[in-house]
Amino acid sequence: MKPKTPDILQKFDHYLAIDGPPALVIREQLIPVEGNDAVFFPPTYAASEDKTFKGGYNINEFTDGSNIVLVDSVGSQANRIEPLFKTGDYVKLVPQITIKAGEKEINLLDAGHRAGDAIVRCSSLQSDLQKAFKDLLQGDALPLANIAPTSLVFGVWDSRDTQAKAPRLISSTIRAFDVKELTRSAQYWAGASPDPLTVYDNESVLGPIKDAKDRKERSTSGFTHVPATGTHGGVIAGAKGIRRDATLALAALRLLSSNSDEDSLCLRRYILGLALVAFTKLPGGYLRQGTILVNDGERTFKEVAADGTRTDCTLTHKEALEYATAAAAAFGVSDSRVIDFDGKAAKADLAGKAAVKAAKKAAKGKASAGPAKDTSQQSASANTPSA
Repeated sequence: MKPKTPDILQKFDHYLAIDGPPALVIREQLIPVEGNDAVFFPPTYAASEDKTFKGGYNINEFTDGSNIVLVDSVGSQANRIEPLFKTGDYVKLVPQITIKAGEKEINLLDAGHRAGDAIVRCSSLQSDLQKAFKDLLQGDALPLANIAPTSLVFGVWDSRDTQAKAPRLISSTIRAFDVKELTRSAQYWAGASPDPLTVYDNESVLGPIKDAKDRKERSTSGFTHVPATGTHGGVIAGAKGIRRDATLALAALRLLSSNSDEDSLCLRRYILGLALVAFTKLPGGYLRQGTILVNDGERTFKEVAADGTRTDCTLTHKEALEYATAAAAAFGVSDSRVIDFDGKAAKADLAGKAAVKAAKKAAKGKASAGPAKDTSQQSASANTPSA
């Protein structure tokens, strides 16, 4: 007779049922700590290669005059949430994989590409991870869950090797609406004096600036005055304010499977537990210099049914943690370990890419040259005496 499944493990099985809700959704109004009309700073991005985006804040303008600015991207939010599992009661929920590279140690939970990151791909865990990704391609997510379960929560793409992908179960993005963009200027006075001639221009020190190149070199070293004018000065949100939209894709979670129904259910419960813990403790506070955002009192947490019906979700973080702890115990969390970064594997990886690139370049050059001309007839004609 099979032992009875603890009630707590069945508590959220309706989320795993084929007719269960496709998603849980949180919408949360945020506000700068200084107040709703305060200046805050979205991230800046480099210009696109085709220059259609000139760089700076990612602001989308619409024909009606409104706009939306990206305050924190889905990838950035994921990277803020995932390290939660390195702390406190959350540590025991996942294996702690630490990669040692020289004198530095990096937890896999901090790696930007998770199980697909170069730091772990070029390590003594390489063969195990490669097999786990190949199993994932065959529909078995259990081996990857044993090594890097949060890669199944926040998404992973083994883009440099097997091409295996697992979608994000949690997506969270912060945007601000109808923003007014500001600029700011600053002046650096070299030698702590606004005198046009700095202390460094004295003949007994560096002497007068000779030319533009000399000025640039001194500027980068802090030996001359440097103005910074019209740079990014932050934004002020309009009446619609700042909002975080977060989704837990239960429909995607239900696609995770293993080699048996029993293993699949155990796997889904474990990953659901991790997802619920992360989802009910979304990050807040400090995003970057000049941007500390807190809840503005307006927050909705909904279960969304397949027919579009939205019902209030009363799940608390405490309940999520209790469930995740039980699910992790039933699943059997793998042992934590410290592994070594493999410098030789990294060099081989780079050498392999260089060889592939060279081969592609050679093939392209050969194709553009076209087939070689047959000059045999021309040569024969040239050597034949005229009649």
